[in-house]
Amino acid sequence: MTKTKKLMNAPESIIPEMIEGMLGAHPDILTTFGTTGRVLVAVDGPRDGKVGIVVGGGSGHEPAFAGYVGRGLADASAVGNVFASPAPEPILEATRAADGGAGVIYLYGNYSGDVMNFDMAAEDARREGIEVRSIAVTDDVASAPADRTNERRGIAGDFFVFKIAGAAADRMATLDEVEAVTRRANRLTATMGVALGACSLPQTLKPNFELGDDQMEIGMGVHGEPGIRRATVETADAVTDELMRHILDELKLEKGDEVALLVNGLGSTSPMELYLLHRRAKQILDECGVGIYRSFVGEYVTSLEMAGASISLLKLDAELTELLDHPCATPALRIGAPPVPASVDGQARLQRIAEQQASHLAASTATEHAAAAEGAGELTPTIFAEMIRKVSYVIEDRADWLSELDGVIGDGDHGVTMGIGWRAVRAEIETIGETESIDDICQRIAKAFLNAVGASSGPLYATAFTRAGATTGGRHRLDAAGLVAFLEGAANGVRGRGKAEPGDKTMVDAWVPAVEQAKKALAEGGDLVDCFRAAAAGAERGMKATASIPARRGRSAKLGERSLGHIDPGSASTFLMIDAMRQSFETQTLDPVSRAQRPNRAFAPDAR
Repeated sequence: MTKTKKLMNAPESIIPEMIEGMLGAHPDILTTFGTTGRVLVAVDGPRDGKVGIVVGGGSGHEPAFAGYVGRGLADASAVGNVFASPAPEPILEATRAADGGAGVIYLYGNYSGDVMNFDMAAEDARREGIEVRSIAVTDDVASAPADRTNERRGIAGDFFVFKIAGAAADRMATLDEVEAVTRRANRLTATMGVALGACSLPQTLKPNFELGDDQMEIGMGVHGEPGIRRATVETADAVTDELMRHILDELKLEKGDEVALLVNGLGSTSPMELYLLHRRAKQILDECGVGIYRSFVGEYVTSLEMAGASISLLKLDAELTELLDHPCATPALRIGAPPVPASVDGQARLQRIAEQQASHLAASTATEHAAAAEGAGELTPTIFAEMIRKVSYVIEDRADWLSELDGVIGDGDHGVTMGIGWRAVRAEIETIGETESIDDICQRIAKAFLNAVGASSGPLYATAFTRAGATTGGRHRLDAAGLVAFLEGAANGVRGRGKAEPGDKTMVDAWVPAVEQAKKALAEGGDLVDCFRAAAAGAERGMKATASIPARRGRSAKLGERSLGHIDPGSASTFLMIDAMRQSFETQTLDPVSRAQRPNRAFAPDAR
């Protein structure tokens, strides 16, 4: 496969360096806040009594999302890794920066990772007394039928929804009013796209999907999610006709209606081509007697260097028209005369918030922890930490395989995401103290993974380790029964957070049989080694079984039957993790002779 080329210094530094570049280019508009380095805040925007607007999502879609931070639009943005949701911690920092005491609105595309991370941040914000409302943008008409709009993706229509929300908040509307008009804008926005060529992640430099030289895909998502049909490339007019047909069917426009029209480039489509699409879209609307109140043509929500475009319409009413015209000043969008600066020192306000948060943290960490119980069993915190270290190396070694699996049925970043998360966990493990329990270590793992990754894997693995650690009751040693409870806690955490069940083609399909087999080994009198081997065998069988299951959850759900024959990458990483833990435990507790002689009654051979 041909490697792509990018202007970058190193894949691991591309996001912080991009943020540094944005801050340097727009010091009059943007500043930063918090300790994560992943939050951009409007210099002139957040203020007391105003509803805060926080947007966010994965990088690679620039100018979305941070490019829409500024006066009259978003107050703050949390920045995720490429094609991965930001983690809860930067979202929470953005929330604190945007909070003016009138509540905060979260706006993001409707993807499982974004939903989980923003939900976790909202839970934390509410514990701090900040009222949060979440609105997931669902404008992609290709991704689900009209009776299942809650399943639709958020793509270029983010632009219109963000603009309306930011304007309403800047005009000092109440939280209920901002929420209501934003939800109406979301309902009245419809988008359809076409892809002509793939994009590539900075970490892999490989196309994240394949299209033939003469092919296009109608309805493809901004991460390479499948569309509604693949065909030979057609004329600009024919493509526009098809995109507009689906959009018009959705919005039910009538003669005399007015719309805002967005023709959006996905990254490497020229303005020349975009204006051809606009030309035909205007002809179609003219024929319908629908007026175009305002047009936007250019790159507003991209997908790295993907070739293709999308068309979005926002059906206007009097209020939406006023809000669309409301002045704003952001790096990516300026409308109207520059707003009068708010009568507040933005930097001083952020400094005050930071000092208040530091004081709160100091008070919350001053409490004493009760001494942990010793417990019984061979699995100690030291052995557990080494097991986790082993997992990190195995995942890193198999990252390309995981990304290849994900490239077939997802967006191709699973190996990259898991590698980032487990490297962060490995670094965290190096700082563990001698007195920490297995539960303490699990809390560290959860936080490190979550803050490093975001995406959907971040909340899922963080919840898994949080729930697993809680089953130990603070004990320093676990026996076979303790291990089985630990694994069951992790599985239940994943199921609860992701709302997935066996048969949905997710990591749950590996977790559930792993727990079932470990329980069976325990019931038969098995010890820790037997239970570990049984869990690994169950996880492997579950992983392999996903190849015969059509996807029902996550981004691959849009593939349906087209996902058959392909292993779910989440189940694959789950198997690798459990098996690496098994390998490490055996290496640490069994001598080579005993290990070789030990009956391998449960463990299945390597999946490679």
